[in-house]
Amino acid sequence: MDAATLRGPGIDRALTAPESRWQRLRTGAQAGIRRALHPLALAVLLAVCLLLRLWGVKQGLPYSYNVDEATHFVPKAVAFFSHDLNPQYFLNPPAYSYLLHIVFELWFGSGDAVARTYATNPTELFVVARVLAAVLGTLAVLLTYLAAARLLNRSVALLAAAIFGLAFLPVFYSHLALNDVPTLAPVALSLYGIAGVLRRGWTRDYMIAGVGVGLAAATKYTGGITLLCLIMAAVCDGRGGRVLSAAWRCALAAVVSLLAFVIANPFAVLDFSAFQAGVSAQASLAAGQDPVKLGTTAGSGTAYYLWTFTWGLGWVPSLAAPAGAALLLARRKLALLLVLVPAPIAFIIFMGDQQRFFGRWLMPIFPIVAILAAYAGVEAVRWLTRAPRLPVVVAAGFVALLALGQSVANAIHNDAVLSRPDTRNLTRAWMVAHVPVAARVVIEPLVSDDWATDIGRSLPYTSTGERWSRYPTWLTDVDVNGNPLPAGERRYVVVDQYERTLRPALLDRYVSSGFCWLVIGSLQAGRAFAQPHAAPGAVAYYAALANRAQLVYHVSPFAPGGRAVPFSFDWSIDYYPRQYRRPGPEMSVYRLSGGNCSRNYAGSGK
Repeated sequence: MDAATLRGPGIDRALTAPESRWQRLRTGAQAGIRRALHPLALAVLLAVCLLLRLWGVKQGLPYSYNVDEATHFVPKAVAFFSHDLNPQYFLNPPAYSYLLHIVFELWFGSGDAVARTYATNPTELFVVARVLAAVLGTLAVLLTYLAAARLLNRSVALLAAAIFGLAFLPVFYSHLALNDVPTLAPVALSLYGIAGVLRRGWTRDYMIAGVGVGLAAATKYTGGITLLCLIMAAVCDGRGGRVLSAAWRCALAAVVSLLAFVIANPFAVLDFSAFQAGVSAQASLAAGQDPVKLGTTAGSGTAYYLWTFTWGLGWVPSLAAPAGAALLLARRKLALLLVLVPAPIAFIIFMGDQQRFFGRWLMPIFPIVAILAAYAGVEAVRWLTRAPRLPVVVAAGFVALLALGQSVANAIHNDAVLSRPDTRNLTRAWMVAHVPVAARVVIEPLVSDDWATDIGRSLPYTSTGERWSRYPTWLTDVDVNGNPLPAGERRYVVVDQYERTLRPALLDRYVSSGFCWLVIGSLQAGRAFAQPHAAPGAVAYYAALANRAQLVYHVSPFAPGGRAVPFSFDWSIDYYPRQYRRPGPEMSVYRLSGGNCSRNYAGSGK
């Protein structure tokens, strides 16, 4: 009698039961370990995200070299202490400025203390504002995790939070007191509420989503894009006879969104005409209806933003996101598809139709794209553990390396760059040591006005209390086409159009007026050489300057022997290219000679 005959069903169960129990115990233990490690992994990720955002947070200070940071949010928050809360400026919504106003009050104790610190030591205020942006950026990472966990699962959520939290653009702009990164927190909050709408359809979830949409739009207008996600979630919630209930809750969410927007931006109602004018002006600027921003990249805005994904979020996440959308479609997860896919597509098409393209303008859809990419990534891990039968740890590590390697390497490189002295600070230090006080200087508009001052001190050398007497580069005697204005007439020149006012004849004017020192930088000159046909006078001006003046100081942000980065409104400012070794543009100081700039002329600042 063979073994098969001797062994009956009962014996089979007895022989196999211990192995089955062992498998169940092992599976349960593995699940327990994963449950224990998951919160730890999330905590480590959040800590890393915050540290990356704080490393180099003092870059450039006490001078703020980002025009928007220097003129919009911190100054507005300080100004609220000396007059009412009407920002009287709506090109950008004021929610972040209001939040800064509250934080400054709590941190410094009073409006007088804030004003005094801003005048004598602005570094303190800007560091507080930048740290707040970094904290809100890290909060956005956590909220993205919570939203993805609700929409899909915790594995997808952890990878989505990592893709978004370590991406280059959100990390870089967390170092500046701008509204771009603070907007991401309410954007992610709205996604968390929207995920609840899909999962449960509770009124509370609709209201959370509405609050997020309203606060996002009140921080940066384009942050309201998640309203489309909310509408799609309501459509999905309305299936199965719940149409009226879902419609009522969606209407309630819209009302809550509007209330949140007005609470965070009350003068949108109280000063509606100014609000309307500001929004219209912003739309006009973005659409290029004003004179085209010199140095703007030509071509398709949609193509530009698709390219921005490859470095701002990373190549692998950018390719994985469409794959994630395709998987949702193939598996008929139509509700998730409707909530996550239309909004990014609509956003890219709308923003790409404008005439101005900036990588940071793409960030409001980063949390959504990160979730799609993470879904594809987790599915790739599952495939690797089934087909090639790789261990889960190996498969997950491989996918994580592909998804995050580019972002981590570039974020670390950029933070190292930001932690070093800015070229503009080095140039100013050289000028303090070599250019006499009260000397007449021409400083291109690539630094803030206080760059010519000793912060916290009014010097007796000039009528304005500045260290040097500056040529008014913000005024010109030619029109927008370069034609002379009537005698004695001047017009104001915005930074974007400064290069269009340059021509070689200005050098003679500088010499005759004793303005012998010229400070130039690639953030201005680069615009002209990027579009020489649009500013031929500037190209001739710089050629004449190189022939007529002596170059007395030059500093480059690039590694020795490294290739210079061509001018752009992204890579000339955010230092993504590996050639950068320190922040800032290429800076040069020239000295004119002859006439009132001769070495023996008393007013030449010899």
